[in-house]
Amino acid sequence: MESEIHFQSELIKTRVEIKDQTLTEISKELHDNIGQIISVAIMQVNLYLKDKDKVTVEDLNEHKDVLAKSLDEIRILSRLINKDNLINTNFIESIKNDFDRIQKLKNIECVFNHEDNFPKINVEHELILYRIFQEAIHNSLKHSLSKKLEMDVICENKKLLIKLKDYGVGFDVNKGSKGLGLNNIRFRAKLIGANAIIESNNNGTILVLEYTLNKKNES
Repeated sequence: MESEIHFQSELIKTRVEIKDQTLTEISKELHDNIGQIISVAIMQVNLYLKDKDKVTVEDLNEHKDVLAKSLDEIRILSRLINKDNLINTNFIESIKNDFDRIQKLKNIECVFNHEDNFPKINVEHELILYRIFQEAIHNSLKHSLSKKLEMDVICENKKLLIKLKDYGVGFDVNKGSKGLGLNNIRFRAKLIGANAIIESNNNGTILVLEYTLNKKNES
């Protein structure tokens, strides 16, 4: 009974963290990307107003492109908000959405290799799985300086294997556990009966999560 209460408490915390992380990402993108793009557009309009006679069709087309880019990025963030409903049940779709946003807005190559046979697992476990990798991806973007992220999802021999790799500067696993939330990643993995293995060196960082499939963990 006590362990179940502890699990449900951690689950609520996970849901809150996912929403907080999502809103943080939206806020940052609005400020860093869309805000800058619109600022450039306003500067262009001010120049046009000062010298209306010299405005060309080419100038207007360039201005249109700038506004179109900002609209495209707003649509990407809109999908990020809407996909909040997917995180309860769909790990693959949530990671796809995250990688799509990262690749388009941050210009980082994202490779996602997965098979079509992603198993139906306990919905609460799937939520925690997503939070584990959401946190790991956020750590990589913030600290690694990597220009590429790669994830492999393999289901074989009653095991689900998920591997996230970056090609950044790496860190000392023994010293970086607190700041990067590594203990939290390991704890949550253990909470759902999974094993998290974290390796890092100056060639990058790898997180491998091994999740055993059994009837107890099915939806």
